[in-house]
Amino acid sequence: MSEFLVGVEADGTGVHPASWRRADSRAEELSTGSYWVDAVTAAERAGVDVVFVPDSFQLQQGGAGVTRARLDALAIAARVAAATRGIGLLPQAPVTHTEPFHLSKAIASLDFASLGRAGWEVTVSDGAEQAKAFGRKDTQDAAALWHEGDEAIEVVTRLWDSSEDGAEIRDVPTGRFIDRERLHYIDFASDNFSVRGPSITPRSPQGQPIVAVRADDEPSTEVAVRRADLIRITAGDLATARARRTALRAALVAADRDPDTVAVLLDLDIHLAISQQVADAEVADPEGWWPGDSMAPLRHIGTVAGLRTLLAEIADARGADGVVLRPLVLHPTLAHLPGLGRGPLSAGTLRDRLGLARPISRYATGSTR
Repeated sequence: MSEFLVGVEADGTGVHPASWRRADSRAEELSTGSYWVDAVTAAERAGVDVVFVPDSFQLQQGGAGVTRARLDALAIAARVAAATRGIGLLPQAPVTHTEPFHLSKAIASLDFASLGRAGWEVTVSDGAEQAKAFGRKDTQDAAALWHEGDEAIEVVTRLWDSSEDGAEIRDVPTGRFIDRERLHYIDFASDNFSVRGPSITPRSPQGQPIVAVRADDEPSTEVAVRRADLIRITAGDLATARARRTALRAALVAADRDPDTVAVLLDLDIHLAISQQVADAEVADPEGWWPGDSMAPLRHIGTVAGLRTLLAEIADARGADGVVLRPLVLHPTLAHLPGLGRGPLSAGTLRDRLGLARPISRYATGSTR
């Protein structure tokens, strides 16, 4: 991946817990389709490569003073798919309390709806609150959660391959819609899953939608190195970011993967305004309502020109292969992003945008996967 990627995390009214209190936050529209369509189309017009949509089975923490509402991230991505033409759509989808067969079908369907622009940010569901919400299993530690997550990714990606390209033959004379020789049982059995398959969804436009994993700790990092096309990291400064990227690339080589086919994306919390003084004043106001502990350690508060400079510094320092911008207040910040000067997105698949080849099904005759 040679180009520096720019993503945006569309997290409610913004990653700042008090962002909904701003008059221009559009918090009253948060549960409407138009709110999300406007946000993602604004990001697309600004030349943003991908949008991440967070999700969880847990309400936001912090009590009555924070946003306490969620729509399903996959449903949001499906809603905006028809309104966009180039931006990649990566909803989060937790695996801990969700069957991988359902996830494979949902993300493949999103890939069809978006004409090949779908991805999946893999997350796990920690804590007693989410376990009790489902009542099917006890609380798990990080190692167990990500062991299950690793197996879930394996099931999902096998199911994406279980229907070969061209399996739909629609042969009217013989009355055969499907060529059964091109459907395959995956026969996967592990500590957490026993899935025979095949998928009931045809192989999607990308074959394998893009997989993203946030490398927050040792268990998630190990899964990211084995499975992810996009690895998200946080860092307090550029030197730390560069060291993390270097270590991840070495781990990818050790895992027999080409590090140039995996992008390391650095989280960057941002707030943009027409001047540095205005940006500082606007952030100081909500900081009085909430201490902002949820913010990423590396951030940019200021103008879009300053953000352009910082992104160039990150790229030049090889601190990351791209960034995920996390607006403190979503819609007001998106209004400034055209100032980044990125060109318009061309239509095409997300794999095309990332410079990744479309893989052949591992079950196809002659496949080396």
